[in-house]
Amino acid sequence: MNPPVVIVNPNAAGGQTRARWAQLEASIRDAIGDFQPLFTERPGHATDLCRRALRDGADLVVAMGGDGTINEVVNGFFDGRTQVRPGAAFAVLPAGTGGDFVKTTGAPRILADAARAIAEGRAHPRTIDAGRLTFTTDDGATEVRHFINVASFGVSGEVDRCVNRSSKALGGKASFFIATIRASLGWRNARCRIRLDDGAPVEKVIYTVAVANGRYFGGGMKIAPDAQLDDGKLDVVTIGDVGFATMALKSRRVYAGTHVDLPFVTAERARKVHAESVDGRAVFLDVDGEAPGRLPATFEVLPGALAVIA
Repeated sequence: MNPPVVIVNPNAAGGQTRARWAQLEASIRDAIGDFQPLFTERPGHATDLCRRALRDGADLVVAMGGDGTINEVVNGFFDGRTQVRPGAAFAVLPAGTGGDFVKTTGAPRILADAARAIAEGRAHPRTIDAGRLTFTTDDGATEVRHFINVASFGVSGEVDRCVNRSSKALGGKASFFIATIRASLGWRNARCRIRLDDGAPVEKVIYTVAVANGRYFGGGMKIAPDAQLDDGKLDVVTIGDVGFATMALKSRRVYAGTHVDLPFVTAERARKVHAESVDGRAVFLDVDGEAPGRLPATFEVLPGALAVIA
């Protein structure tokens, strides 16, 4: 097999990845041997680096960073609606403020342990689903993007825009918690038209809707407690017409995953979800912690689309 390609976000962990790179590199090499590090220089760069590495014959591409870096690398496995190198595997070396995808996989959170797990599991990757999102960009164009954890819309999209404007110096959980408070105080619930698979469209007033492949988002919230990465379905969790005060009182339940029993929460499964704003208001998206655009959007599951070492 070819040496793994590790795509590194040097700004991850508040810049500590760059500052400690010599030490981190030695730890990775001790575990997995020879590898090729590639460093991101701008937003979206990880996608370009991954796509180029796969076209050059890489068998394993590793994302080293947080959930945003993971999402960018996953998108490099696809070119539009086409897989760049079917059979190539993906892995994660956690190094960012966000670690929601890693919580679902159960992979080690300590970098040296994660590197050893990659070395031990390389010969036997597991296959998981991916999500494909066709959405509207902020300038009104239509774009395709992929995700492996959670995509959502509603107040979560506002939270993303708030947290991505912050320094994240307090870490992932605290940064998302503070951003959630700030965004929620100015949030007005949105009326959306939502269709699951071939069912009839249903109008709902929503606080947020999560379309989940993984279980966690927002810095540790267990938004979709029953989601499975390899079941060929997306879990659709809708938090309905409630206000910030109610959500603040129930926040512990969201982190624990017991919120799905609340009367204003519904949990469904689908292979395809279409959502649009009823009144033309901009309802923003959250995609693995990033904020790429707004509704209307279509979410589709791609069963078994990605080989993962986790």
